[in-house]
Formats: sequence, structure tokens, C-alpha cells
Amino acid sequence: MNSLIESLSGKLIVSCQAVAGEPLNDPIYMAAMARAVAVGGAAGIRANGADNIAAIRASVALPILGINKRRVEGFEVFITPDFEDARLVVDAGADIVALDGSNGARPGGEALADIIGRIHSELNVPVMADCSSLEDGVYAEAAGADIIATTLAGYTTHGRPSLPGPDLDLISMLVERVQKPVIAEGRFHEPGEVAQAFERGVFAVVIGTAITRPGEITRRFVAALPQ
Repeated sequence: MNSLIESLSGKLIVSCQAVAGEPLNDPIYMAAMARAVAVGGAAGIRANGADNIAAIRASVALPILGINKRRVEGFEVFITPDFEDARLVVDAGADIVALDGSNGARPGGEALADIIGRIHSELNVPVMADCSSLEDGVYAEAAGADIIATTLAGYTTHGRPSLPGPDLDLISMLVERVQKPVIAEGRFHEPGEVAQAFERGVFAVVIGTAITRPGEITRRFVAALPQ
């Protein structure tokens, strides 16, 4: 196994992202967030966009799982949808490229296996496939992905339904079926859920909103106030 991937075994990866309109949606704040979670014990950072990745790379030495979210009309695939998106994030400092692991059509017309092959041969970095179902995971592994992740479970039209918490059953199915490391991501809110994921054999866990999006964290607590 790649030594970089091996360094993430049994560890927590934190997704430092913000969406348009949020106060922290700026590279300087994403870099500060990355430094903060590094102090807290994160073993890696997931980050979106070349500017954010470059700022984070200049701030922490942790491995960066880079993505480039780009929505194109008529295509459901939007997480690092083509090779040029992958090149952007690697040039910015990403150590691993994460991309949509489904067999959905991509804006550039490239097949997933072709994109992964070029990332390996031209960019020389591992690839994590963000999946929404067991079928996605099996497909992505066959296409050459080095890591299979549950990132998109509950967020696509073709995959598994949305759950209030992490899709632990999908974790179990993937761990049993694929040979590559399985990373869990999506709707982890409590430390106990992370423990459950590791009990099911997951390789590592990614947490985003529950740590790095103060607005969403605040809304959860406000919702608990007496009416």
C-alpha cells in the first residue's frame, strides 16, 4: 500500500470547506481552520479548490485530499469531474485527488478509468473515489481507484437514500466487497458514530460539517431550544 495512504490508517481526516455565502468562504480562513484541526489531531485535510488548497498547503504539512467542485449543466458529476480539475488541485498542493467514483457521464467525455489512469501516470498521486453505493465502489475499484469512500451516499439520484447519520451499512458492504481501503464520510455528527465506523472495519473517517461549519453547528443547537 502507498505509504501516504497508510499514514491515514485508523485516523481522522477533516474536511475544511465552506460554501458560497458563508463567512468563512475564503482561503485565509480555510488555512486557519486547517491549522486548528491539525492542533486537534487531524491526520489529513480534505479541501476544495486550488486557492484553498494552496493556502492550506502553505499552512500545514498534513496530507491534503484535494477536490475541485465544478457544476456543469446537464451533468450530475461535479466533484473533480475531469482530468484538468485533478491537475489543478495537484498543482496547488494536493497529495491525493478525490473524485466522483460513479459511472456517470463527465463534462469532458472521459471515462473514470481513463481519468484515474492519467492521474496516476501524469500526476503521480493516489486517487480516492467518492461513492454513493456499493455499485459505485465496485466500479471505482475496477477503474483503478486507490481508496473507496462513502462521501456521496445519500446525495445522488442513483445511490443510496439519505439518512440522518452516516451510512454504516454501506461501510460494512464496501469493507466486505472491495479490496482497497474504505474511508467513511458523510453526516458524522457524534464521536460515537466514528467509533461505530471503525468497528465495521473502515480504514479512516472524514468529518466536515460537524467540525468546520459553525453556522450549521449553531443551527443544530438552536433547533434544540424550547419553542
